Amino acid sequence: MLDCMPEGPVEHTIGKINPAKTCQPIGAMYAALGIHNCLPHSHGSQGCCAYHRMHLARHFRDQVLASSSSFTEGASVFGGAANLKTAIRNIFEIYNPEIIAVHTTCLSETIGDDLPTIIKQSEIPEGKRVIHTNTPSYQGSHITGFSNMVRSMISYLAEATEPVKKEQVNILPGFVNPGDMREIKRILQEFGIPGIMLPDTTNVLDAPLTNRYSLYPEGGTTIAQIADTGNSKQTIALGSWASDAAGAMLLDKCKVPCVPLRTPIGLKATDDLIMTLHEKFSCEVPGSLAVERGQVVDTLIDTHFHYQGKKVVIFGDPDIVIPLTEFVLTMGMIPKYVLTGTPGARFETEIKHMLGEYQVEGSIVKAEGDLFQLHQWIKEEPVDLLIGTTYGKYIARAEDIPLVRVGFPILDRAVHPLMPIVGYRGCLRLIEMISNTLLDRRDRDVSDEDYELVM
Repeated sequence: MLDCMPEGPVEHTIGKINPAKTCQPIGAMYAALGIHNCLPHSHGSQGCCAYHRMHLARHFRDQVLASSSSFTEGASVFGGAANLKTAIRNIFEIYNPEIIAVHTTCLSETIGDDLPTIIKQSEIPEGKRVIHTNTPSYQGSHITGFSNMVRSMISYLAEATEPVKKEQVNILPGFVNPGDMREIKRILQEFGIPGIMLPDTTNVLDAPLTNRYSLYPEGGTTIAQIADTGNSKQTIALGSWASDAAGAMLLDKCKVPCVPLRTPIGLKATDDLIMTLHEKFSCEVPGSLAVERGQVVDTLIDTHFHYQGKKVVIFGDPDIVIPLTEFVLTMGMIPKYVLTGTPGARFETEIKHMLGEYQVEGSIVKAEGDLFQLHQWIKEEPVDLLIGTTYGKYIARAEDIPLVRVGFPILDRAVHPLMPIVGYRGCLRLIEMISNTLLDRRDRDVSDEDYELVM
């Protein structure tokens, strides 16, 4: 797929051969799955919907429900209003969700369908809801689509109905796995702070196998909880690209103050989350979390010689890459190449500031990047380790460099959606993966007679 993004005069346009991202509707679909009894709806062709469902199902190893407006040639020419109205009526009659979350595709965006008007003209049963967001695939990335959908949830559903704000916190977790969301909720429980997570894919895409089948899993944020976010004392937005827009909407619409933080990956980013909860809710930091932090510090000391000074490539979504870069710098590694496929010049500014603080020179940082270009950089100056998504395996195989799989999508490994990389427990898991991967590589390269010497 060629994704041409002009950055100057036409003669200097650079084509993206292998962009390090996927399209907006995937993020919007994942966000919608985090609403209880919600059916995501793709306003476009069946092929787009099938691809997005397949991609999510391969990553999470679980069923992904979604419906489609099923555009044909006629809808492509005359617009998809009739298709969407019919779809809304059929979905409520056949599948009976509480809410439909509509997102657009390239086709419907190019046509210019007026979704708010179409939804107002549709047959929506009493007590049911339909929300929408615009997600043109030729702009942004799947993180942009996720952000747009969460912002629309707030825009449509959040309400400030209480005269005094409740002693509860809204957590906007960003595009992370259910295991990460579950870990963030555990941290809240350790503090004893009531919270609303939006979206929440725990017990949706990590639901247990039981002897009962239900079309809609038990998990997800309820419509009542989304409405109640407007009554919360505080919002914490984790990950600027995925969550800041929804946090700003809550502040503007419901006057709920928002603290933007990095996704709590690594020691410093987790400390920031812990101290924000401590300060905003005047709670003592639980002793259990202090013990976990101490274990991370102890483990870093015990294992530092495994990775100290190793050159590493980090690529993926900006809300994952930024705190992960910060963490590997804490570990004593050197981020040689840092890349995201999502647009945003602030990515390069933040990473370069971090590198400057640690006095790391000669690194290449790229937003809206390309894995083909990344491969060329590695050929020119090799590294010791890759950290990123499944698509890094082609570079890893070609250059014989080990890969630690982190982020979205991971299509060739299992169990990872249930295992957190956030919080102090996530720190330990990342140290384990990085350290053991480098040890495996060293053991492979060292001869038997020299093995005892390097141990």
